Amino acid sequence: MSTYTQEVGKKLNDLLEKTYDAEKGFKKAAENVDHAALKSYFNQKAQERYNFGHELKSELKAFNQDIDKGGSVTGTMHRAWMDVKSLFSADDEESMLEEAIRGEKASIDEYAEVLNETNLPSSTKSILATQKSTIENGLSNIKTLEDLR
Repeated sequence: MSTYTQEVGKKLNDLLEKTYDAEKGFKKAAENVDHAALKSYFNQKAQERYNFGHELKSELKAFNQDIDKGGSVTGTMHRAWMDVKSLFSADDEESMLEEAIRGEKASIDEYAEVLNETNLPSSTKSILATQKSTIENGLSNIKTLEDLR
């Protein structure tokens, strides 16, 4: 069985931090849209990320890793950018949806990077692969929301 190196623990904590950021960003987006299907989508994605965070925390704890708390500077800036964009954009729901798509694509890349780590235990690989797949499926399903605008 593989064990966690300090580097793997750091990568997973980075992923956990970004998961918290995504949850906060989706909650913020849900608060700022009127379109019922978009609001539902953003709330569902926030809950999904909340669940992802708990899975990641449990996995980190199982391997005696410290868990970083809080969000990243990038995530805070991203949410602030979404706030500003929603204030000045004529079509803010479309802008927030586009930003969500961009964020989801970045998440997929981040998961792929961590999954390429050769020292991951199989339980961690399984959790990450499932979460990555969920994000990918959500990204392909978002096309229906784009058509609703």
